[in-house]
Order: sequence, then C-alpha cells, then structure tokens
Amino acid sequence: MPHERFQFTGVDGHQLAAALDAPDGPIKAYALFAHCFTCGKDVLAAKRIAVALAAKGIATLRFDFTGLGSSEGDFANSTFSSNVADLVRAADHLRETRKAPAILIGHSLGGAAILAAAGRIPEAKAVATIAAPSDPAHVTHFFKDRLEDIRTQGEGEVSLAGRPFRIKREFLDDVAEQNLMAQVKTLHKALLVMHSPTDDTVSIDNATNIFIAAKHPKSFVSLAGADHLLSGKQDAAYVADVIGAWAERYVDLAPQPVADAGSTPRNVVVQETRNGKFQQIVTTGPHRLVADEPVAAGGQDTGPGPYDFLLTGLGACTSMTMRMYADRKSLPVDRITVTLTHNKIYAKECETREGMLDQIDRVIRIEGDLDFDQRKRLMEIADKCPVHKTLTSEVRIVTKAAD
Repeated sequence: MPHERFQFTGVDGHQLAAALDAPDGPIKAYALFAHCFTCGKDVLAAKRIAVALAAKGIATLRFDFTGLGSSEGDFANSTFSSNVADLVRAADHLRETRKAPAILIGHSLGGAAILAAAGRIPEAKAVATIAAPSDPAHVTHFFKDRLEDIRTQGEGEVSLAGRPFRIKREFLDDVAEQNLMAQVKTLHKALLVMHSPTDDTVSIDNATNIFIAAKHPKSFVSLAGADHLLSGKQDAAYVADVIGAWAERYVDLAPQPVADAGSTPRNVVVQETRNGKFQQIVTTGPHRLVADEPVAAGGQDTGPGPYDFLLTGLGACTSMTMRMYADRKSLPVDRITVTLTHNKIYAKECETREGMLDQIDRVIRIEGDLDFDQRKRLMEIADKCPVHKTLTSEVRIVTKAAD
C-alpha cells in the first residue's frame, strides 16, 4: 500500500510527524486515527489498523502527538486539550491538501480525544473508539502515587509502560476539567464503541458510560479476548474489518469515478502545505505529488522542483509519443529513455536576442534493433510531441483571482 510520511504544524507551532496509509487504487474515504496515551503513530495497533483500512479503500492519517515519536516539542508541555486541538489541525491539514476525514478513530486516551474533537470536524460522519476511557482523568490512575508530588512541585517524572515521562500540574488540571460525557451526548454522529470485556487497563465500564451517554445511531462491539493495546495481529485486523463494514452505513464509500482521459481537461491544483518554506501538494485527479525546492534554494528537497516538473512533462510526453509511433509502425523498440536538463544561456549564443534565455537539453536513448533511417525518423517524431509543441509555440497564460 502507498505510505506517505510528512509533517504538519500543530496548535503550538511544532512540526508533528504524520503518516498516511492509502489504498493501492481509488480512495473511498479518509480516516483520522488517534493513538493511545504516550504511544505514537507507529505503535503496532495503529499501523495494523491503518494498513488494513487502506486495503479496504480508506486512507488513514495517524500522527505523533507533541513530544512523542518523531514530533517536535516537549511532551511535558502537552495536555489533553492540546492533543484535541492537534487532532483538529490534522483534520484541517487533510481538508486543505486532500479531503477532510469522514471517519474518526481513537484508541485508549486517543479515543477520548477523538470524541472531544469530533464536534470540531464537521465533515466527520462516523466516530469509532477502541478501549477508550469515559473520563480523560482515568490516565492519572497510572501514576496515582505521584499525583501529590506533581501538584506540590508543579511537575514530576513518572514511569509509563517502562519509560520515563514528565507530567506537569497543568496536565492534571486540564484532564480534571474535561466533561467528555456532555460532548458525547451532543455528538450528532454515528458512534461505534469497541472494548474488550477483559481489558485490565481501561475497564469495560468505560464503554458502558460512553454508550449510554451517546444518542443513536450507536453500536457496541465486544473485543473478546483482546488486550488493551490490541497486541494480537488478528485483533487489529478484526477492528479494521468491523470499522470498514460499519462505516459503509454512514459514510459514502463509493470510489470516485475516474474521468475519461479524452473528456474535459482535469485541473492541476497546487497548494502550500506550510511545512517548510516551499513545500507544495500537487493534486491532479486521483494523483497526489509533493513539490519543493532543493536545500540550497531554501527548501527541504522533499519533492521535485517546478522546473523538474516541467522537464518531467516534456520527457514523459516525448517518450509516449515516440512509443505510439513505434508501435503503430511495428518498429522493434525495446525501451526509450529521455534525459533532460534546464539551463539559462546567453542569448548571443543562439544569435536571436540580447540577455539570457532558457535552454532545455534533451538526450534520447533508443534501445532496439533499428536501422539508421528508423532511428532518424523516431528522433524527428520526438519534436512532434504535444508538450514540445506547446513549449516552442506562443503560450497564453490567463491569471485571475479565485472567487
């Protein structure tokens, strides 16, 4: 499955590391996944669920909360509220670069965060929680012996899953102020509650509280035999299967039809990601590309530059045009390779005008058992490709402001 890693800006200005698992084909819908407390986007359950959903046509975004995994910032400065705000920012990023998430999924404390964020993501139609606490303050039970010290000293180090973390008084105050059940009562979205009856980290009573508070449509699925972290591969696959089937009732999962290549020309949309100075997302039909500038030019070199795309268009069109001719004439062409370079040269070198002009050097390699005349004719055909004609003719570019 296609797997894209990138960053987006969190609510506190930090760059948050994200991963998007997409289907190897048409995307039926986008989902946003929130991981468990102190885990990270690459925890096994998150990865397995995202990949399984991608296989069903659902592209799933997961990211590291502040100070976790590869994200910037200090975990100690994050709170439940800031995590919720970052989920909203993640949904904003999807909306701006692709399409807003229609499905929200949260695991453990991430499930509570997803419930709190759902009302701020209007396009979301379906919300699924996995082993979620009904009260975010539940996480303080994991370090209850340190609560008094944290309140007295303002912060303290705790051990969670065998790793040290700093917790501040602000975190305790923030989770204590949450009224999650009030938000669940006004969710106004389809809700799926999934929980193991033998979960010894977050008891099944939490699922009961969430389910009772929610209005219909709501569903409950027991994850019998699963542990809290869904460490069993089959459990994560089951969760993805259930979510995919359940979401069909509330989300339009019909893949978007691909436009006929011979019909109305499709748009190319280029939009800033605001990650770095120059990074852009390029969208054309179902295809999404990244554009950037080299580091030497102030970019991050995360994708081809504008002139790289220009040369790509010319090179691809050249090779395709030559291939069409070779096939039509039954020429024994094994492979065509086009190498292009763009430079600025002095105009006096071509004796046309003063100053500088653009020059594209195009080197074509034709592999196959062809004679001299066949190779000569193919090289002539190269200049007949539509993009070549466009670049060497008078081009009119009409620019106007978007409404």
